[in-house]
Amino acid sequence: MMQLMLCHDNTSQTGGRELLQQWRDTPDSWLWVDLYEEAASEEYAFLVEQFDLDSTAISEAQRERHPPSFEAFDNYFYLLLKPLDAESDSLDFNTLQLAMFAGERFLVTRHSKASPFLAQLWQNLQQNNAANQSPMTIVAAMCRRVAQRYGKVLLDLERRLDVIEDELFDSASDALMRELVSYNTSLRKMHRILTYHVDILAELRKQLEKTSHSLYYDFDDIYAIIERFSSMSSMYQAVITDLVEAYISLNGHRLNQIMKVLTIVTVIFVPLTLLVGIYGMNFENMPELKAAHGYYILLSVMSGIAVLLLYIFRRMRWL
Repeated sequence: MMQLMLCHDNTSQTGGRELLQQWRDTPDSWLWVDLYEEAASEEYAFLVEQFDLDSTAISEAQRERHPPSFEAFDNYFYLLLKPLDAESDSLDFNTLQLAMFAGERFLVTRHSKASPFLAQLWQNLQQNNAANQSPMTIVAAMCRRVAQRYGKVLLDLERRLDVIEDELFDSASDALMRELVSYNTSLRKMHRILTYHVDILAELRKQLEKTSHSLYYDFDDIYAIIERFSSMSSMYQAVITDLVEAYISLNGHRLNQIMKVLTIVTVIFVPLTLLVGIYGMNFENMPELKAAHGYYILLSVMSGIAVLLLYIFRRMRWL
C-alpha cells in the first residue's frame, strides 16, 4: 500500500502518484510517501526513479531483519529504527522495522508492520494541522515516540523488580527465578537495540550540528533520553544478576542449614546405634546382660550421650 500526502501553506492533501507532479511544480511544498506491504520490486523502482534514493539503503530497508542504522547523503538522511510494535507493552516484546528517508522537501517512510503512532501523525497532518511541520519534525516525533515506549517498559520493570526483591527474601520460589531469567534475556535484547539507537542518533545529532539545523536541540534531547534508557537497561541487567545470585545464595544457605541438622542427628544416633548393635548380639557372657536394671542403665547411658552431644553442639553454636 502506498499513500502520498502533499503539504503546502499549512494545508495538506492526500492522493496517489498524481501528487508527484504537483509537488515538483510547487517549490515550497513537501511530500510524505508512506509505504506498507508494497511489492518490493515496485517499491524499489519507485524510490529510485522518483526520489533518486541510494539503492543500497533501499535494499537494507526492505530486508526483513536489519539492525538500526543511519547514513547521511547529500540531500537527505536515511534512518532505520526498530520501534516496539503495537502489541508490545512489556519485556515480552516484538519490534517492527521503520525506515525513513528525510530530505528538505520529502519524507519516505517504510514499515514492516502497522504503526498506530505513524498513522496518528498522518491523520493530524491530514486534518490540516500541517503548520510548522516538516519531514524532520515527523522524524523527530517518531524518534521521541520510540524512546518513550522503550522507556515505559523499563520503568514498569523497575516497579516489578522492587516487588520481586521483597518477595525473594520473604518466600523465594522457582517461579521468581524463571521470571528473573526471562527478564534478563529480554533486557539483553533490548539493550542491544537501544545501543544501536544511541549510536545512530549520535550520528544524526552530529550531522544536524554541522548545519546548525533548527531541530538540533530536539534531537539532542531525544538522544539524551534514549541514552538514559540504554543505561537503565544495562543497570537493570546488573540488578537482575544480583537478584539471581541472591536467590542462589539463599537456597545454598537453606541447604546448608538442612545438611547441618541432618549431620547433627546422624552424629547423635551413631553412638546410640553402636550400643544397640552391641547389646543386640547373641552371646551368653556379656557384661550386664542379665543385670536386673541393665535395660534402664543402658537407656540412661544412651540418653546421657545424646544430651552431652546436644550440649557440646550448643556450646559450639551449631544449634
